[in-house]
Amino acid sequence: MSDTTGRKFALLPMLGHTKGKRSPVTCALKCDNACSGEVCNTSSNSYFRDIASATMSRRAALGFGAAGALAVVLGSAVTSAGTAVADGGTGLAAAAKDGFGVSKLQFTAIPSVAADVDKLTVPAGFTWQPVIRWGDPIFNTAPDFDLNNQTAAAQEQQFGYNNDYSDILEISGSKGRRALLFANHEYTNESIMFPATMPAADVRKVGQAAHGLTVVELERKNKNQPWSYVKGAGLNRRYLNSTVYELTGPVAGSSLVKTKGDDAGRWIKGTLGNCSGGTTPWGTILSGEENFNGYFVSPGTSDYDKRYGLTNKPTARQWELDDPRFDTRNADYANEANRFGWIVEVDPFDPTSTPKKHSSLGRFKHEGANVIVAESGHVVAYSGDDERFDYLYKFVSKDKYREGDRKHNMTLLSAGNLYVAKFTGNSPAAEITGTGAVPSDGSFDGTGEWLALVENGVSKVTGMSVEEVLVYTRLAADKVGPTKMDRCEDVQPSLHTGKVYVACTNNSDRGKVGKEGATEINPRNANRDGHIVEITETGDQTSTKFTWNLLMVCGDPAQGDVTYFSGFPVDQVSPISCPDNLAFDSVGNLWISTDGAPSGIGRADGLFKVTLDGAERGKVEQFLAVPRDGETCGPIIHDDERTVFVSVQHPGEDGTFDAPNSYFPDYVPAGTTPARGQVRAPRPSVVQVFRTDA
Repeated sequence: MSDTTGRKFALLPMLGHTKGKRSPVTCALKCDNACSGEVCNTSSNSYFRDIASATMSRRAALGFGAAGALAVVLGSAVTSAGTAVADGGTGLAAAAKDGFGVSKLQFTAIPSVAADVDKLTVPAGFTWQPVIRWGDPIFNTAPDFDLNNQTAAAQEQQFGYNNDYSDILEISGSKGRRALLFANHEYTNESIMFPATMPAADVRKVGQAAHGLTVVELERKNKNQPWSYVKGAGLNRRYLNSTVYELTGPVAGSSLVKTKGDDAGRWIKGTLGNCSGGTTPWGTILSGEENFNGYFVSPGTSDYDKRYGLTNKPTARQWELDDPRFDTRNADYANEANRFGWIVEVDPFDPTSTPKKHSSLGRFKHEGANVIVAESGHVVAYSGDDERFDYLYKFVSKDKYREGDRKHNMTLLSAGNLYVAKFTGNSPAAEITGTGAVPSDGSFDGTGEWLALVENGVSKVTGMSVEEVLVYTRLAADKVGPTKMDRCEDVQPSLHTGKVYVACTNNSDRGKVGKEGATEINPRNANRDGHIVEITETGDQTSTKFTWNLLMVCGDPAQGDVTYFSGFPVDQVSPISCPDNLAFDSVGNLWISTDGAPSGIGRADGLFKVTLDGAERGKVEQFLAVPRDGETCGPIIHDDERTVFVSVQHPGEDGTFDAPNSYFPDYVPAGTTPARGQVRAPRPSVVQVFRTDA
């Protein structure tokens, strides 16, 4: 697939098969060409279309061998230290008692933007500027970014590459003038990052250093001014592949995670494939380890390897040439891949703290995790497994949230119950045609159940221990018969209503020969555009029963797509496709960032606002569009300040170092001298969009 520089991709399995503006390079580097291979989930558990008549086709038993006080959260977090128990301990925002409101962030929706436009497009009356860019120095000892002379030592002190999840947490007592920015760094594209003359070993070292996480302090003069990051600030931190994470929960110390480098099975070096995330009520950050499989060479022959997409081919970046732990064919590191695929928790207010990986939340391709406090006081975390035909999960803490007790609350994700979702539709099977046409009752809806995997410290999966369930969560879930989903990515509970929203991005394989066809919860075959699920728990968030409906079935009605927007007129919406990350504003509107572009017809990805209540429920309005080849990630909505933040990931993905396909965000004109810190090349960045008119 690549030479030892990790920069040349002679074989791009997704070339000619991607939809819209999705790049085959992104497929190769981000998710190891997941959509070009066999579907990982070959279990026969099936969907229930009709409560009265459905019967469960359970798969044969799987043979299994042994083998608060510090911060107020300002951003897209589903709960915050200031509002987590503001409504009698339910985790709902205080404003929720008054219903939905009118946002201060008013704008005229932009039209769709062509995918080849190298520009960040924002509404009239708004402008934008970067908060921080790949390579920006964050420590006083860090050198300025030098595109042509990069080193691992420099990159370790600079902002990493391909930032995805982000959030902003105000520093207590600063009166809105100081805050922390968190961002994670999902993957690298060495072919556009480094010159061809750079030695292969150096490429691999700098590429590793560009992964991980970043915390950086921000400052501004007042709430009407944009943020700037503070080089050398005391809370700045880079989490690298050498950073040690503590493994918590039942798997800590298990033989399933012990390696030559950690015979205790408790201390893990580094974090990989970090995608979306969440912010907890106690002011820590969660980040999901997603496509970790692409970093390991494995035997590739076991059911476990196949279920997690692990193969014996050389990896794209070939770190296994330098570090034996990335080759699990080596008996000393046979369990190394088991040490990734977790939810990571970091304390951004303590740069000396040890970050954690929480085994109680299960191990799979976590898009992220988002937390809400249930009425009972238990903490509930939702997470999607971002793979075709994989599942939706929920974790319920053993202990309860204590207002103001941050030390206690930071232990809540270490023990609890883990569930996987089964959805049941209420329409006759004949009405689910695979086209996305709405059933005769006027909506896609039904009931659901959370199936226990681990409950009260006991495995609920026949033939598997608690440790096995949590390490091999996909295999465990297969056994209990959950619903196969169309790549459920970000999962966000609303603090306004307690309802839970699930972004199902797409699934090109649904309905293919030998693959599950359309179901009421996943109503389109060859699902190009995705959909949004809305879940209402029966009782509080700890319930094992729920009802559900589809908020929208995405696409572009003007192009003839069969779409659904909760009954809102389809000719009055901004076309939207491939929903990925979700966020809420202060009055309860849903915001959606996309990864794949509207309707697969060559449009740029963007950020969209969706009204959730009243006569305009289902109305979609596009707020911005990202530059050429870019993806919209990590939205943060500060509508009370009329400001929006997004992470712009992989701009110029299809270019090369010598022939860039984007010049975002510096846009240095040819023949001119860049200002200090600028380069004439694409740089993933966190940007802020704010009003310029009165």
